[in-house]
Amino acid sequence: MNNRSTSRFRRAAAIIAGLAAASVALSGCLYAMIPEQAAPRPSTTNAPDTEGVAEDLLPFYSQTLTWTTCGTGFDCTDVTAPLDWENPSAGEITLSVVRHQAEGTAIGSLLTNPGGPGASGVELIQGSLDFAVGADLIENYDVIGFDPRGVGASTAVKCFDAAQMDDYLYGIPDAPRGTPEWEAELLESHKAFADACDANSAGILPHITTINSARDMDLIRAVLGDKQLNYLGYSYGTFLGATYAKLYPEKAGRLVLDGAIDPAVPGLEVGATQALGFESALRAYMQNCLDSGSCPFNGTVDEAMADLGALLASADRTPLKNGDGRLMGADAMMTAIIAALYSEDSWSYLTQALDEALQGDPTTAFLLADFYNERENGAYLSNSSEAFRAYNCMDYPVEDDPEAEAAITKKIAEGAPTIAPYWNGPDSCSVWPYPPTGTRGEIKAEGAGPIVVVGTTNDPATPYEWSESLADQLEEGVLITRVGEGHTGYNKGNSCVDDAVEAFLLDDVVPEDGLRCE
Repeated sequence: MNNRSTSRFRRAAAIIAGLAAASVALSGCLYAMIPEQAAPRPSTTNAPDTEGVAEDLLPFYSQTLTWTTCGTGFDCTDVTAPLDWENPSAGEITLSVVRHQAEGTAIGSLLTNPGGPGASGVELIQGSLDFAVGADLIENYDVIGFDPRGVGASTAVKCFDAAQMDDYLYGIPDAPRGTPEWEAELLESHKAFADACDANSAGILPHITTINSARDMDLIRAVLGDKQLNYLGYSYGTFLGATYAKLYPEKAGRLVLDGAIDPAVPGLEVGATQALGFESALRAYMQNCLDSGSCPFNGTVDEAMADLGALLASADRTPLKNGDGRLMGADAMMTAIIAALYSEDSWSYLTQALDEALQGDPTTAFLLADFYNERENGAYLSNSSEAFRAYNCMDYPVEDDPEAEAAITKKIAEGAPTIAPYWNGPDSCSVWPYPPTGTRGEIKAEGAGPIVVVGTTNDPATPYEWSESLADQLEEGVLITRVGEGHTGYNKGNSCVDDAVEAFLLDDVVPEDGLRCE
Protein backbone atom coordinates (compact mmCIF):
# COMPACT_ATOMS: atom_id res chain seq x y z
CA MET A 1 0.00 0.00 0.00
CA ASN A 2 1.23 3.44 -0.81
CA ASN A 3 -0.45 6.62 -1.92
CA ARG A 4 -0.64 9.54 -4.24
CA SER A 5 0.43 12.34 -2.00
CA THR A 6 3.77 11.14 -0.72
CA SER A 7 5.12 13.48 -3.34
CA ARG A 8 8.75 12.93 -2.54
CA PHE A 9 8.60 9.51 -0.98
CA ARG A 10 9.04 6.09 -2.44
CA ARG A 11 6.01 4.70 -4.28
CA ALA A 12 7.57 1.36 -5.04
CA ALA A 13 7.86 0.76 -1.32
CA ALA A 14 4.84 -1.46 -1.13
CA ILE A 15 3.56 -1.82 -4.62
CA ILE A 16 1.71 -4.89 -3.49
CA ALA A 17 1.13 -4.60 0.20
CA GLY A 18 -1.27 -7.46 0.01
CA LEU A 19 -1.14 -11.16 0.56
CA ALA A 20 -1.29 -12.29 -3.02
CA ALA A 21 2.14 -11.11 -4.02
CA ALA A 22 4.13 -10.06 -1.03
CA SER A 23 3.69 -12.10 2.09
CA VAL A 24 3.46 -15.58 0.65
CA ALA A 25 6.70 -17.29 1.71
CA LEU A 26 9.02 -17.56 -1.28
CA SER A 27 9.07 -21.11 -2.55
CA GLY A 28 10.01 -20.87 -6.20
CA CYS A 29 6.43 -20.12 -7.26
CA LEU A 30 3.99 -17.36 -6.47
CA TYR A 31 1.16 -19.51 -5.24
CA ALA A 32 0.90 -22.88 -3.54
CA MET A 33 -1.38 -25.10 -5.57
CA ILE A 34 -4.44 -26.64 -3.97
CA PRO A 35 -4.70 -30.44 -3.86
CA GLU A 36 -7.17 -31.80 -6.38
CA GLN A 37 -10.59 -32.86 -5.20
CA ALA A 38 -11.94 -36.16 -6.43
CA ALA A 39 -15.45 -34.96 -7.24
CA PRO A 40 -16.12 -31.25 -7.88
CA ARG A 41 -19.56 -30.16 -6.70
CA PRO A 42 -22.17 -29.11 -9.26
CA SER A 43 -22.20 -25.36 -9.79
CA THR A 44 -25.16 -23.46 -8.38
CA THR A 45 -26.61 -20.07 -9.27
CA ASN A 46 -28.71 -18.06 -6.83
CA ALA A 47 -31.33 -15.44 -7.60
CA PRO A 48 -29.91 -11.90 -7.37
CA ASP A 49 -30.84 -9.55 -4.55
CA THR A 50 -32.49 -6.50 -6.14
CA GLU A 51 -34.26 -5.13 -3.08
CA GLY A 52 -34.18 -1.33 -3.01
CA VAL A 53 -32.09 -1.01 -6.18
CA ALA A 54 -32.52 2.17 -8.24
CA GLU A 55 -34.18 1.69 -11.61
CA ASP A 56 -31.14 2.74 -13.63
CA LEU A 57 -29.04 0.10 -11.84
CA LEU A 58 -31.52 -2.77 -12.14
CA PRO A 59 -30.03 -4.09 -15.41
CA PHE A 60 -26.80 -4.66 -13.51
CA TYR A 61 -28.22 -5.93 -10.22
CA SER A 62 -30.69 -8.30 -11.88
CA GLN A 63 -28.17 -10.11 -14.09
CA THR A 64 -28.05 -13.89 -13.76
CA LEU A 65 -24.58 -15.40 -13.49
CA THR A 66 -23.34 -18.22 -15.69
CA TRP A 67 -20.64 -20.26 -13.98
CA THR A 68 -18.03 -22.34 -15.80
CA THR A 69 -15.51 -24.76 -14.34
CA CYS A 70 -12.06 -23.13 -14.12
CA GLY A 71 -9.92 -25.70 -12.34
CA THR A 72 -10.65 -28.50 -9.93
CA GLY A 73 -12.96 -27.23 -7.23
CA PHE A 74 -13.44 -23.77 -8.74
CA ASP A 75 -15.91 -22.08 -11.03
CA CYS A 76 -15.68 -18.69 -12.67
CA THR A 77 -17.98 -16.04 -14.05
CA ASP A 78 -17.96 -12.46 -15.28
CA VAL A 79 -20.08 -9.71 -13.76
CA THR A 80 -21.03 -6.68 -15.83
CA ALA A 81 -20.72 -3.37 -13.94
CA PRO A 82 -21.20 0.25 -14.93
CA LEU A 83 -18.04 2.07 -15.93
CA ASP A 84 -19.33 5.17 -14.14
CA TRP A 85 -21.58 4.53 -11.17
CA GLU A 86 -22.79 8.14 -11.29
CA ASN A 87 -23.87 7.66 -14.91
CA PRO A 88 -24.70 3.96 -15.39
CA SER A 89 -25.61 4.36 -19.06
CA ALA A 90 -22.14 5.70 -19.94
CA GLY A 91 -20.57 2.30 -20.55
CA GLU A 92 -19.80 -1.06 -19.01
CA ILE A 93 -16.85 -2.96 -17.59
CA THR A 94 -16.34 -6.63 -16.74
CA LEU A 95 -15.40 -7.99 -13.31
CA SER A 96 -13.77 -11.42 -13.16
CA VAL A 97 -15.00 -13.59 -10.26
CA VAL A 98 -13.92 -17.03 -9.01
CA ARG A 99 -15.79 -19.17 -6.48
CA HIS A 100 -14.87 -22.15 -4.37
CA GLN A 101 -18.16 -23.59 -3.18
CA ALA A 102 -18.45 -24.57 0.46
CA GLU A 103 -17.30 -28.11 1.07
CA GLY A 104 -20.08 -28.47 3.65
CA THR A 105 -23.34 -26.55 3.99
CA ALA A 106 -22.79 -22.96 2.86
CA ILE A 107 -23.87 -20.17 5.19
CA GLY A 108 -23.35 -17.68 2.38
CA SER A 109 -20.59 -16.11 0.34
CA LEU A 110 -17.32 -14.73 1.74
CA LEU A 111 -15.77 -12.11 -0.51
CA THR A 112 -12.04 -11.63 -0.18
CA ASN A 113 -9.53 -9.03 -1.30
CA PRO A 114 -5.74 -9.54 -1.11
CA GLY A 115 -4.71 -5.88 -1.18
CA GLY A 116 -2.54 -3.75 -3.39
CA PRO A 117 -4.37 -1.92 -4.75
CA GLY A 118 -3.76 -4.04 -7.80
CA ALA A 119 -3.48 -7.59 -6.49
CA SER A 120 -5.60 -10.25 -8.17
CA GLY A 121 -8.25 -11.76 -5.94
CA VAL A 122 -8.98 -14.40 -8.56
CA GLU A 123 -5.36 -15.57 -8.49
CA LEU A 124 -5.27 -15.59 -4.69
CA ILE A 125 -8.30 -17.85 -4.33
CA GLN A 126 -7.68 -20.03 -7.37
CA GLY A 127 -3.99 -20.46 -6.65
CA SER A 128 -3.73 -20.31 -2.87
CA LEU A 129 -7.11 -20.92 -1.29
CA ASP A 130 -5.83 -22.39 1.95
CA PHE A 131 -3.39 -19.53 2.37
CA ALA A 132 -6.15 -16.98 1.97
CA VAL A 133 -8.65 -18.61 4.33
CA GLY A 134 -8.65 -21.36 6.94
CA ALA A 135 -10.16 -24.81 6.59
CA ASP A 136 -13.30 -24.01 8.60
CA LEU A 137 -14.12 -21.09 6.30
CA ILE A 138 -13.54 -23.31 3.25
CA GLU A 139 -15.96 -25.82 4.77
CA ASN A 140 -18.74 -23.35 5.49
CA TYR A 141 -18.52 -20.52 2.97
CA ASP A 142 -18.59 -20.11 -0.77
CA VAL A 143 -15.22 -18.35 -0.90
CA ILE A 144 -15.18 -15.62 -3.54
CA GLY A 145 -12.20 -13.97 -5.18
CA PHE A 146 -12.55 -11.15 -7.67
CA ASP A 147 -10.30 -8.88 -9.65
CA PRO A 148 -11.31 -5.29 -8.89
CA ARG A 149 -11.91 -2.94 -11.79
CA GLY A 150 -8.63 -2.17 -13.51
CA VAL A 151 -7.00 -5.37 -12.27
CA GLY A 152 -6.01 -8.66 -13.88
CA ALA A 153 -8.77 -10.49 -15.73
CA SER A 154 -11.31 -7.72 -15.16
CA THR A 155 -11.40 -4.70 -17.48
CA ALA A 156 -7.79 -3.77 -16.85
CA VAL A 157 -5.40 -0.85 -16.82
CA LYS A 158 -2.76 -1.36 -19.50
CA CYS A 159 0.42 0.69 -19.80
CA PHE A 160 3.82 -0.69 -20.83
CA ASP A 161 5.04 -3.87 -22.48
CA ALA A 162 7.52 -6.07 -20.61
CA ALA A 163 10.65 -4.39 -21.94
CA GLN A 164 9.29 -0.95 -21.05
CA MET A 165 8.29 -2.19 -17.59
CA ASP A 166 11.81 -3.51 -17.05
CA ASP A 167 13.22 -0.11 -17.83
CA TYR A 168 10.62 1.64 -15.67
CA LEU A 169 10.95 -0.59 -12.60
CA TYR A 170 14.63 -1.52 -12.77
CA GLY A 171 16.23 1.24 -14.82
CA ILE A 172 19.14 3.17 -13.32
CA PRO A 173 19.06 6.95 -13.84
CA ASP A 174 22.05 8.56 -15.50
CA ALA A 175 22.09 11.60 -13.19
CA PRO A 176 23.44 11.41 -9.62
CA ARG A 177 20.83 10.68 -6.94
CA GLY A 178 19.21 13.73 -5.41
CA THR A 179 20.23 16.22 -8.09
CA PRO A 180 17.71 18.31 -10.07
CA GLU A 181 18.74 16.36 -13.16
CA TRP A 182 17.95 13.09 -11.39
CA GLU A 183 14.51 14.35 -10.41
CA ALA A 184 13.83 15.54 -13.96
CA GLU A 185 14.88 12.17 -15.35
CA LEU A 186 12.56 10.28 -13.01
CA LEU A 187 9.68 12.64 -13.66
CA GLU A 188 10.10 12.15 -17.40
CA SER A 189 9.93 8.39 -16.83
CA HIS A 190 6.76 8.75 -14.74
CA LYS A 191 5.22 10.93 -17.44
CA ALA A 192 5.93 8.36 -20.16
CA PHE A 193 4.34 5.67 -18.00
CA ALA A 194 1.25 7.78 -17.26
CA ASP A 195 0.82 8.69 -20.92
CA ALA A 196 1.03 5.02 -21.91
CA CYS A 197 -1.60 4.10 -19.31
CA ASP A 198 -3.93 6.74 -20.69
CA ALA A 199 -3.35 5.67 -24.29
CA ASN A 200 -3.76 1.94 -23.67
CA SER A 201 -6.53 1.71 -21.05
CA ALA A 202 -9.57 2.54 -23.20
CA GLY A 203 -10.80 5.47 -21.11
CA ILE A 204 -11.16 3.70 -17.77
CA LEU A 205 -8.51 5.60 -15.77
CA PRO A 206 -10.83 8.29 -14.30
CA HIS A 207 -13.07 5.53 -12.93
CA ILE A 208 -10.40 3.42 -11.23
CA THR A 209 -11.17 4.43 -7.65
CA THR A 210 -11.79 2.64 -4.38
CA ILE A 211 -15.29 4.10 -4.10
CA ASN A 212 -16.21 2.63 -7.49
CA SER A 213 -14.62 -0.67 -6.50
CA ALA A 214 -16.66 -0.76 -3.29
CA ARG A 215 -19.79 -0.21 -5.38
CA ASP A 216 -18.69 -3.06 -7.63
CA MET A 217 -18.37 -5.22 -4.53
CA ASP A 218 -21.98 -4.51 -3.58
CA LEU A 219 -23.01 -5.53 -7.08
CA ILE A 220 -21.10 -8.80 -6.73
CA ARG A 221 -22.77 -9.42 -3.36
CA ALA A 222 -26.19 -8.88 -4.90
CA VAL A 223 -25.77 -11.02 -8.01
CA LEU A 224 -24.43 -13.83 -5.80
CA GLY A 225 -27.78 -13.70 -4.03
CA ASP A 226 -26.51 -12.54 -0.62
CA LYS A 227 -28.56 -10.08 1.40
CA GLN A 228 -25.47 -8.83 3.24
CA LEU A 229 -21.76 -8.79 2.51
CA ASN A 230 -19.46 -11.08 4.47
CA TYR A 231 -15.91 -10.02 3.75
CA LEU A 232 -12.26 -10.70 4.58
CA GLY A 233 -9.93 -7.97 3.34
CA TYR A 234 -6.18 -7.77 3.71
CA SER A 235 -3.99 -4.63 3.66
CA TYR A 236 -5.44 -2.25 1.04
CA GLY A 237 -8.46 -4.56 1.17
CA THR A 238 -9.18 -3.06 4.61
CA PHE A 239 -9.64 0.37 3.02
CA LEU A 240 -11.92 -1.18 0.41
CA GLY A 241 -13.93 -2.96 3.11
CA ALA A 242 -14.20 0.11 5.32
CA THR A 243 -15.29 2.16 2.31
CA TYR A 244 -17.97 -0.43 1.60
CA ALA A 245 -19.24 -0.24 5.19
CA LYS A 246 -19.39 3.54 4.89
CA LEU A 247 -21.37 3.41 1.64
CA TYR A 248 -23.62 0.44 2.49
CA PRO A 249 -23.87 0.13 6.28
CA GLU A 250 -27.20 -1.68 6.06
CA LYS A 251 -25.64 -4.30 3.76
CA ALA A 252 -22.52 -4.85 5.89
CA GLY A 253 -22.55 -8.33 7.40
CA ARG A 254 -19.47 -9.83 9.04
CA LEU A 255 -16.44 -7.81 7.98
CA VAL A 256 -12.83 -8.61 8.97
CA LEU A 257 -10.15 -6.07 8.05
CA ASP A 258 -6.62 -7.45 8.48
CA GLY A 259 -3.51 -5.27 8.30
CA ALA A 260 -5.41 -2.02 8.26
CA ILE A 261 -4.82 1.19 6.39
CA ASP A 262 -5.81 4.30 8.30
CA PRO A 263 -8.08 6.28 5.95
CA ALA A 264 -7.55 9.45 7.97
CA VAL A 265 -3.75 9.65 7.66
CA PRO A 266 -2.63 12.41 5.27
CA GLY A 267 -0.70 11.18 2.28
CA LEU A 268 2.60 12.66 3.36
CA GLU A 269 2.38 10.82 6.66
CA VAL A 270 1.66 7.48 5.01
CA GLY A 271 5.06 7.33 3.31
CA ALA A 272 6.85 8.31 6.49
CA THR A 273 5.03 5.72 8.61
CA GLN A 274 5.81 2.99 6.11
CA ALA A 275 9.47 3.98 5.95
CA LEU A 276 9.73 3.70 9.72
CA GLY A 277 7.82 0.42 9.63
CA PHE A 278 10.19 -1.17 7.13
CA GLU A 279 13.22 0.13 9.04
CA SER A 280 11.85 -1.48 12.19
CA ALA A 281 11.24 -4.77 10.38
CA LEU A 282 14.72 -4.58 8.85
CA ARG A 283 16.26 -4.17 12.29
CA ALA A 284 14.27 -7.16 13.56
CA TYR A 285 15.53 -9.18 10.61
CA MET A 286 19.10 -8.05 11.24
CA GLN A 287 19.00 -9.11 14.89
CA ASN A 288 17.69 -12.50 13.80
CA CYS A 289 20.40 -12.74 11.16
CA LEU A 290 23.17 -11.91 13.64
CA ASP A 291 21.80 -14.43 16.13
CA SER A 292 21.72 -17.17 13.50
CA GLY A 293 25.48 -17.58 13.28
CA SER A 294 25.36 -17.52 9.47
CA CYS A 295 24.85 -13.82 8.85
CA PRO A 296 27.01 -12.00 6.29
CA PHE A 297 27.23 -9.08 8.75
CA ASN A 298 28.92 -8.84 12.13
CA GLY A 299 28.79 -6.79 15.31
CA THR A 300 25.77 -5.05 16.74
CA VAL A 301 22.55 -4.38 14.90
CA ASP A 302 23.60 -0.75 14.43
CA GLU A 303 26.95 -1.81 12.99
CA ALA A 304 25.31 -4.36 10.68
CA MET A 305 22.75 -1.78 9.50
CA ALA A 306 25.61 0.62 8.72
CA ASP A 307 27.31 -2.10 6.67
CA LEU A 308 24.06 -2.74 4.81
CA GLY A 309 23.84 0.98 4.11
CA ALA A 310 27.36 0.82 2.68
CA LEU A 311 26.33 -2.09 0.44
CA LEU A 312 23.38 -0.09 -0.89
CA ALA A 313 25.58 2.95 -1.49
CA SER A 314 28.06 0.77 -3.34
CA ALA A 315 25.33 -0.62 -5.59
CA ASP A 316 24.19 2.95 -6.20
CA ARG A 317 27.68 3.88 -7.40
CA THR A 318 28.45 0.65 -9.23
CA PRO A 319 25.41 -1.52 -10.07
CA LEU A 320 25.80 -5.30 -9.89
CA LYS A 321 25.49 -7.26 -13.13
CA ASN A 322 23.12 -10.23 -13.19
CA GLY A 323 23.54 -13.38 -15.23
CA ASP A 324 20.80 -12.25 -17.62
CA GLY A 325 22.60 -8.98 -18.27
CA ARG A 326 20.42 -6.80 -16.07
CA LEU A 327 22.03 -4.33 -13.70
CA MET A 328 20.94 -4.05 -10.07
CA GLY A 329 21.21 -0.60 -8.57
CA ALA A 330 20.33 0.49 -5.05
CA ASP A 331 16.63 1.03 -5.80
CA ALA A 332 16.11 -2.52 -7.09
CA MET A 333 18.14 -3.84 -4.15
CA MET A 334 15.87 -1.96 -1.77
CA THR A 335 12.87 -3.49 -3.52
CA ALA A 336 14.40 -6.93 -2.91
CA ILE A 337 14.92 -6.14 0.77
CA ILE A 338 11.35 -4.89 1.17
CA ALA A 339 9.95 -7.97 -0.56
CA ALA A 340 11.52 -10.24 2.04
CA LEU A 341 10.35 -8.14 4.98
CA TYR A 342 6.66 -8.90 4.40
CA SER A 343 7.02 -12.35 5.93
CA GLU A 344 9.45 -13.73 8.50
CA ASP A 345 9.41 -16.94 6.45
CA SER A 346 11.29 -15.06 3.71
CA TRP A 347 14.14 -13.80 5.88
CA SER A 348 16.44 -16.66 4.87
CA TYR A 349 16.13 -15.53 1.26
CA LEU A 350 17.18 -12.04 2.28
CA THR A 351 20.25 -13.41 4.05
CA GLN A 352 21.19 -15.34 0.92
CA ALA A 353 20.59 -12.30 -1.28
CA LEU A 354 22.74 -10.00 0.87
CA ASP A 355 25.51 -12.58 1.21
CA GLU A 356 25.65 -12.92 -2.57
CA ALA A 357 25.42 -9.17 -3.16
CA LEU A 358 28.42 -8.57 -0.90
CA GLN A 359 30.31 -10.81 -3.32
CA GLY A 360 29.01 -8.91 -6.35
CA ASP A 361 26.29 -11.40 -7.29
CA PRO A 362 22.69 -10.07 -7.46
CA THR A 363 21.03 -13.37 -8.45
CA THR A 364 18.87 -13.90 -5.36
CA ALA A 365 18.28 -10.20 -4.94
CA PHE A 366 16.81 -10.15 -8.45
CA LEU A 367 14.71 -13.19 -7.55
CA LEU A 368 13.23 -11.22 -4.65
CA ALA A 369 12.69 -8.04 -6.65
CA ASP A 370 11.14 -9.98 -9.52
CA PHE A 371 8.86 -11.80 -7.10
CA TYR A 372 7.79 -8.45 -5.71
CA ASN A 373 7.08 -7.06 -9.17
CA GLU A 374 5.48 -10.33 -10.36
CA ARG A 375 8.07 -10.76 -13.09
CA GLU A 376 9.03 -14.20 -14.34
CA ASN A 377 11.30 -15.16 -17.25
CA GLY A 378 11.16 -11.67 -18.68
CA ALA A 379 7.35 -11.44 -18.57
CA TYR A 380 5.03 -9.78 -16.06
CA LEU A 381 2.42 -12.11 -14.61
CA SER A 382 -0.02 -9.33 -13.78
CA ASN A 383 -0.76 -5.65 -14.24
CA SER A 384 -0.38 -5.00 -10.50
CA SER A 385 2.06 -2.12 -10.93
CA GLU A 386 -0.20 -0.35 -13.40
CA ALA A 387 -3.36 -0.84 -11.35
CA PHE A 388 -1.57 0.22 -8.18
CA ARG A 389 -0.63 3.54 -9.74
CA ALA A 390 -4.07 4.08 -11.24
CA TYR A 391 -5.89 3.61 -7.93
CA ASN A 392 -3.54 5.65 -5.82
CA CYS A 393 -3.31 8.54 -8.24
CA MET A 394 -7.11 8.82 -8.19
CA ASP A 395 -7.69 8.02 -4.50
CA TYR A 396 -5.30 10.43 -2.79
CA PRO A 397 -5.73 14.21 -2.91
CA VAL A 398 -2.85 16.48 -3.81
CA GLU A 399 -0.86 17.90 -0.91
CA ASP A 400 1.34 20.92 -1.55
CA ASP A 401 2.89 21.86 1.77
CA PRO A 402 6.67 22.47 1.62
CA GLU A 403 6.94 22.83 5.40
CA ALA A 404 5.15 19.55 6.04
CA GLU A 405 7.27 17.90 3.38
CA ALA A 406 10.46 19.12 5.03
CA ALA A 407 9.29 17.81 8.38
CA ILE A 408 8.50 14.41 6.85
CA THR A 409 11.91 14.28 5.16
CA LYS A 410 13.55 14.90 8.53
CA LYS A 411 11.35 12.30 10.23
CA ILE A 412 12.32 9.62 7.70
CA ALA A 413 16.01 10.52 7.79
CA GLU A 414 16.09 10.27 11.59
CA GLY A 415 13.78 7.27 12.01
CA ALA A 416 14.78 5.18 9.00
CA PRO A 417 18.40 6.08 8.21
CA THR A 418 19.13 2.90 6.20
CA ILE A 419 16.05 3.20 4.02
CA ALA A 420 15.83 6.99 3.79
CA PRO A 421 18.27 7.57 0.89
CA TYR A 422 16.16 5.33 -1.35
CA TRP A 423 12.71 6.47 -0.25
CA ASN A 424 12.45 9.83 -1.96
CA GLY A 425 11.79 10.99 -5.48
CA PRO A 426 9.42 13.15 -7.53
CA ASP A 427 5.71 12.47 -7.24
CA SER A 428 4.73 9.98 -9.93
CA CYS A 429 1.09 11.09 -9.66
CA SER A 430 1.91 14.73 -10.36
CA VAL A 431 1.92 13.78 -14.05
CA TRP A 432 -1.14 11.51 -13.97
CA PRO A 433 -3.58 12.53 -16.72
CA TYR A 434 -6.61 12.90 -14.40
CA PRO A 435 -7.06 14.80 -11.14
CA PRO A 436 -7.72 12.74 -8.00
CA THR A 437 -11.28 12.43 -6.75
CA GLY A 438 -10.61 10.70 -3.41
CA THR A 439 -10.45 12.27 0.03
CA ARG A 440 -8.76 11.42 3.32
CA GLY A 441 -10.77 11.24 6.51
CA GLU A 442 -12.03 9.01 9.26
CA ILE A 443 -14.46 6.23 8.40
CA LYS A 444 -17.05 5.63 11.09
CA ALA A 445 -19.46 3.37 9.17
CA GLU A 446 -22.39 4.26 11.41
CA GLY A 447 -24.98 1.50 11.48
CA ALA A 448 -22.73 -1.18 10.01
CA GLY A 449 -22.49 -3.18 13.24
CA PRO A 450 -19.32 -4.75 14.66
CA ILE A 451 -16.31 -4.78 12.32
CA VAL A 452 -13.22 -6.75 13.34
CA VAL A 453 -9.80 -5.17 12.70
CA VAL A 454 -6.64 -7.30 12.98
CA GLY A 455 -3.26 -5.61 13.51
CA THR A 456 0.25 -7.10 13.79
CA THR A 457 2.65 -5.29 16.10
CA ASN A 458 5.64 -5.15 13.73
CA ASP A 459 3.83 -5.16 10.40
CA PRO A 460 6.13 -3.17 8.09
CA ALA A 461 3.66 -2.35 5.31
CA THR A 462 0.56 -1.44 7.33
CA PRO A 463 1.97 -0.44 10.72
CA TYR A 464 0.08 -1.49 13.83
CA GLU A 465 -0.89 2.07 14.71
CA TRP A 466 -3.10 2.15 11.61
CA SER A 467 -5.09 -0.85 12.81
CA GLU A 468 -5.49 0.78 16.22
CA SER A 469 -6.69 3.97 14.58
CA LEU A 470 -9.18 2.32 12.21
CA ALA A 471 -10.67 0.25 15.04
CA ASP A 472 -11.11 3.45 17.04
CA GLN A 473 -12.71 5.31 14.13
CA LEU A 474 -15.30 2.67 13.29
CA GLU A 475 -18.50 3.08 15.27
CA GLU A 476 -18.31 -0.57 16.37
CA GLY A 477 -14.69 -1.39 15.62
CA VAL A 478 -13.16 -4.36 17.47
CA LEU A 479 -9.36 -4.73 17.55
CA ILE A 480 -7.45 -8.01 17.62
CA THR A 481 -3.70 -7.67 18.11
CA ARG A 482 -1.25 -10.26 16.82
CA VAL A 483 2.12 -9.84 18.52
CA GLY A 484 4.76 -10.64 15.95
CA GLU A 485 6.50 -9.92 12.68
CA GLY A 486 5.21 -9.73 9.13
CA HIS A 487 2.30 -8.39 7.16
CA THR A 488 -1.25 -9.21 8.36
CA GLY A 489 -2.30 -11.57 11.14
CA TYR A 490 -5.01 -14.08 10.22
CA ASN A 491 -4.10 -17.59 9.02
CA LYS A 492 -0.46 -17.08 9.95
CA GLY A 493 -0.21 -19.83 12.54
CA ASN A 494 -1.53 -17.90 15.54
CA SER A 495 -4.49 -19.95 16.81
CA CYS A 496 -5.67 -17.12 19.06
CA VAL A 497 -6.14 -14.82 16.06
CA ASP A 498 -7.54 -17.56 13.84
CA ASP A 499 -10.07 -18.79 16.39
CA ALA A 500 -11.38 -15.28 17.08
CA VAL A 501 -11.68 -14.36 13.40
CA GLU A 502 -13.40 -17.62 12.48
CA ALA A 503 -15.80 -17.51 15.44
CA PHE A 504 -16.88 -14.10 14.19
CA LEU A 505 -17.21 -15.06 10.52
CA LEU A 506 -18.85 -18.42 11.19
CA ASP A 507 -20.96 -17.86 14.30
CA ASP A 508 -21.17 -14.06 14.63
CA VAL A 509 -19.32 -14.21 17.96
CA VAL A 510 -17.81 -10.74 18.34
CA PRO A 511 -14.29 -10.94 19.84
CA GLU A 512 -13.36 -9.06 22.98
CA ASP A 513 -12.19 -5.61 21.91
CA GLY A 514 -8.46 -5.39 22.57
CA LEU A 515 -7.86 -9.15 22.40
CA ARG A 516 -4.07 -9.60 22.40
CA CYS A 517 -2.63 -12.73 20.82
CA GLU A 518 0.99 -13.41 21.77
